[in-house]
Amino acid sequence: MKEYTYTIVLDREEDGGYHAFCPALPGCHTQGDTYDEAIENIKDAIRVYIESLISHGEKIPIEDIAIKPLKVAV
Repeated sequence: MKEYTYTIVLDREEDGGYHAFCPALPGCHTQGDTYDEAIENIKDAIRVYIESLISHGEKIPIEDIAIKPLKVAV
């Protein structure tokens, strides 16, 4: 079993819960009622996404994302 590392983004939703997505995997989104549930759901979504790529003989994306906090004075 091969392991992959991807950056995920979790956004708190206004009505509660979290939206989670993986920028390196277009369309790989999910949600969860709690932070922990959203983490588990995005792990599952990424796993299914990669399994689908493998089964279709497609290339698995390598992440090339830089995340950096940025201060902007206004």
